[in-house]
Amino acid sequence: MKVIAINGSPRKDHNTAALLKKALEGAQANGAETELIHLYDLDYKGCTSCFACKRKDGPSYGTCAWKDDLSPILLKIKEADAIILGSPIYLCDITGQMHAFLERLMFPYITYTEGYKSLFERKIKTGFIYTMNVTAGQMDERGFRSTLDGIESYLQRTFGYSESLYSHDTYQFDNYDKYVVTVFNEQHKAMVREEQFPKDCHMAYDMGQRFAIQ
Repeated sequence: MKVIAINGSPRKDHNTAALLKKALEGAQANGAETELIHLYDLDYKGCTSCFACKRKDGPSYGTCAWKDDLSPILLKIKEADAIILGSPIYLCDITGQMHAFLERLMFPYITYTEGYKSLFERKIKTGFIYTMNVTAGQMDERGFRSTLDGIESYLQRTFGYSESLYSHDTYQFDNYDKYVVTVFNEQHKAMVREEQFPKDCHMAYDMGQRFAIQ
């Protein structure tokens, strides 16, 4: 059993990475082999619309033909038993690095056929962990959910299963006094960090445990 986590945050030790590490701890507790991949360490592009993955009888049918740092990662995921993705929310969406990764990951598998059937040969579990400064209510008011639901729909279509975890109202800075952030209350953020974030970590751990059960 191999569970791979993909960090779409530029930070390796903050909210998103912390939750992904907890998820992998949960998977390890059930005996899974795990790996954490940081997208910002890699040099790659999003889909280039070459359509080699769609060409009839082509050598790259169903796979991404573009070669860069992402190529070996896509091969690893093809052999994985579960994947857990993580991204902070920037400008109401996942990070650009994560979006580019998802283009390269899913587009080759999704066919332009009736029902947009997937070429991925197995059903595996996929999860997405989102971290954001806003509250759950603000997320809905600002329309985040419809965008994120679209991502999860593609994961479901491609791999056969998807679930999500939302971590709201996250603590962004180690010292708020150093930054111009008048819309946030540091004391409130610290309280959420102390009271809610450990619960989010527990939910991430539970996700990892469940994903490591075949």
